[in-house]
Amino acid sequence: MSLFSTTFQTIKNGISYASQKQQTIAQNIANVDTPNYKSKTVSRTSEFRDLLHNELEAYQTDSKHIPFSDSSQRAITQQGNTSYQANGNNVDMDKEMADMAENQIYYEALVDRLNGKFNSLQTVIRGGK
Repeated sequence: MSLFSTTFQTIKNGISYASQKQQTIAQNIANVDTPNYKSKTVSRTSEFRDLLHNELEAYQTDSKHIPFSDSSQRAITQQGNTSYQANGNNVDMDKEMADMAENQIYYEALVDRLNGKFNSLQTVIRGGK
């Protein structure tokens, strides 16, 4: 029997993903003026999405809401098929800033969920007080 549910591991994987995505976005922004730099993205595998759906079911009540998903198996891919600047660079600052805002919301939701789990454990340890 496990002392903690698998939720902690799932949240840890989500926070790790958010951290890696933040680093990738920051790298793209830092290289906005670098000639021939191609932007990078962090992708998630569908295998973990299925696991997450079974583990933490989240309901998207509106199509405009950000889906709650994560991946412990991810890859950084280079977007090489576009060029937004004359120097061959394809970093789109508007897209990067939007991705950064979305990632921040995702990270904060995970941290809030983690705090809730720890608060539940603390309540149990104190005997419901």
